[in-house]
Order: sequence, then C-alpha cells, then structure tokens
Amino acid sequence: MGFHKDFMWGTATAAYQIEGAWNEDGRGASVWDVCGRDRNVVLFNETGDVTCDHYHRYKEDVALMKELGMKCYRFSISWSRILPEGTGAVNQKGLQFYSDLVDELKANGIEPLVSLFHWDYPYALYQKGGWMNPESSEWFLEYTKVVVDALSDRVSCWITMNEPQCFIGCGHTIGSHAPFVKLGTRDLITMSHNVLLSHGKAVRYIREHAKTKAEISFAPIAPVYIPKDDSKEAIEEARAKTFHMNRERFVFSLTWWSDPVILGKYPEEAYELFGEDMPVYSEEEMKLISQPLDFYGMNVYYSEADHETEGYPENMWQGRGRTGMGWVVSPEVMYWSPKFIYERYGLPIMITENGMAGMDWIHMDGKVHDPYRIDFLHRYLLEFKRAAEEGIPLKGYMHWSLMDNFEWACGYNMRFGLIYVDYQSQQRIIKDSGYWFRDVVQTNGENL
Repeated sequence: MGFHKDFMWGTATAAYQIEGAWNEDGRGASVWDVCGRDRNVVLFNETGDVTCDHYHRYKEDVALMKELGMKCYRFSISWSRILPEGTGAVNQKGLQFYSDLVDELKANGIEPLVSLFHWDYPYALYQKGGWMNPESSEWFLEYTKVVVDALSDRVSCWITMNEPQCFIGCGHTIGSHAPFVKLGTRDLITMSHNVLLSHGKAVRYIREHAKTKAEISFAPIAPVYIPKDDSKEAIEEARAKTFHMNRERFVFSLTWWSDPVILGKYPEEAYELFGEDMPVYSEEEMKLISQPLDFYGMNVYYSEADHETEGYPENMWQGRGRTGMGWVVSPEVMYWSPKFIYERYGLPIMITENGMAGMDWIHMDGKVHDPYRIDFLHRYLLEFKRAAEEGIPLKGYMHWSLMDNFEWACGYNMRFGLIYVDYQSQQRIIKDSGYWFRDVVQTNGENL
C-alpha cells in the first residue's frame, strides 16, 4: 500500500516570486514592491520587478508543467493585481490574467490549486495599519469575494493563507521579510487574531458561494521535532516539544495558528504566557475562525529544534548535511510531521511545499544536473510514503518549486526549482530532478 490512486502530485509557486510585471496593466504596489526596495534588506537590493516574467510567459510555463506530467499546480494570486488599492475598484486586466491562467491549466489537464495570500500584502492597506487594523479581515473578505466569484466555476481547491508564521513572524517580529518591522507582543497578538478572522471569513465565503464543490485549507509551516529513538518516551517527548509554545517565538509556533483554526480555541499555554494580552473575542468569532476544513496543508522542509540553545541545536551536528538555505537535511520529518499533526487535528494531510535550495548552473552539455536534489526528494518522499503505508490519510504533495525564482530576502541567490531559469535570457531548462519527479508522478510513487 502506498499513495492512493487519486493522490494529488504537483508543484507550487507564489505570485510575487515569479510573475514580474510589477507595475503593468493596473497592478498596485505590495509591501514587497515598496518596503524591500533600495534598503539593503534584500540581497544585492534585488526585486521581483521581472523575476521569471511568468505574467507574459505563463503559457510556456504551463506547457513545461504538462511535459513534467504535473497533475496539479498550486499558485498564489497577487491581491494588489486584483485590487490595486487593496479594496474598491477591481482591476479587470489583473483578474483576466488569472482567469486565462486557470483556463490554460485546465486545457492541459492540470488542476489549479489557488492560494489567496502568499505574503504580497497591498501597500495601500499597509499604510492604513495592515493586519493591525480592525477592518483588515473585511478587506480580506472583499478580496476573497472577487477571486472566488471569478474563478470558482473552474477552481475547486483553495488555500487561504500561506505560512502565517512567516508573514507575521519574519515580517513583523524579527523584521527579515517585508514590511521589515519589529513589533511588540501585544501588537503581534492583535495582528494574529485579525489574520485568523480573515482566514475564517474567507473559508465561510468560499464554502457558501463557490460555484463548484470546494476543498479548503490553509498552509502553515509545520516542521516537528523528530524523536531521538523509537522508544515511547522519546516519541512523547518529541510530540510535547512540537506543540509547545515559546514566549519569544510564539508566532512561529504550530499551535498558535492551528489550534484556533481546527480546535476552535487558543492553546491553554498561550493564556499562561500572555494573560490579559490575549485577544477578547465572542463565541461567534471563534466559530468563524474554526470553520471546518477539508485537509491540513503543511509546508515542511526540515525538522524543528530548540533555537535558544548555545552551540548546535539538537537536530544539528558538526558537518551535518544542509541545503543552500542552511536548513538541515532531515527526511524523517516527512513521516513525523504528518503523524503528529494528524493525531492532533484529525485532517487528511497535504504537503503544500517541500523541496531544497541549491546553487544550480547550466553544465557544459547545456543541461542542469542536480543529483543532490534527486537524492533529497527521494529520501523525503520515502518517509512520506511510510506515513501513507501506516494509514495516515495523505491528500497530495506539491513540490517547491516549479521553477527557480525570487527567494524573498535571499534575492535570486537560491534556486529551488525543478526548472532552471536564466534570469538574463528568461530561458527555461528542465533539470534532471524535474524528469526524475515526472517519473515519480507517472508511477504514483511506486518507483521510490
């Protein structure tokens, strides 16, 4: 027994990282367009102004997906391309782009999986307080309505938010992502609650108004602690650490976001840590936040570890294998993450992102050879298959990413793609790993 016959195999991207055309056809600015520009916060002051030029080359990119045998494509929509001011007038040219993209995918036998928000917050709304503003969840609902009304006749699978730990944690806690600010605990708690309300309102609208039967989730980062051995004591210790909250890094924790969304309550530990600073909400609000989901989307790249220790964290040792991002190669996380999270939340699991950054280049034969990525994916997918064989319900796997792209504050220095992009010429080259992954998809993982 392995992956079920309807298992969803695909790749993933995000709008700001691949589209380019940052100021074309009526698109408004996002925080990444403004806050990340010329401030030495992004490597080499690089931007997403052009990146992979997917806005103009989407048909070529869909053809490559078809060549790779992809069944699904997870992509995000640029909020400010649809609503340049974040609310108000709809930019029909922007909306048409996504409608055309969906049509192209469907014509090539590829199912679209739409992420409503992947970090590119409209700058006009940021100027009004962004996620701190009590109206922010209504802004997100207005945006959701426009997208769902336009695309839900052809799109049935939806992700509301991608990695709230990162756009709140990296963007507003440690200041390493746009808008590159550092806020205090009370503000972060307020923002978090508004994000959760936004998610809940979006889920409710999709559920009630989608034109085709909808499957809905969100996509937090969900690495877990790996047990030190197979003993019951080690497994329980890893489980306890996985769902523990740290006061200084609480917005990065798994339970801070997932418990309200799925269990309908903030973790008890949060009240112990923050007391009167916790959000005041009605029973109806929490019911809204915890609208039923169809699966649990998780982005998993490496195992979790204590970040406060001196020297090496417990998942690291001298000389341990790491990817280009410095993340430990820890394939067992693809077994333990689905296991722990399914046991806690009881939802089928989709890996909405997994992959590795390398320093790829075009070889003398004109091809891109990346045997390390093949080895990485083989190890990780074997562990994921192990979870399937133990009966954990697995819905799909979306490789990050389809193509090399703008990697946020790392600029273009990190390459995650199955397809190599020459940013000077915009040439695309399928890497060896892309063809390897095609064979995995064609055999439904039986060749692993």
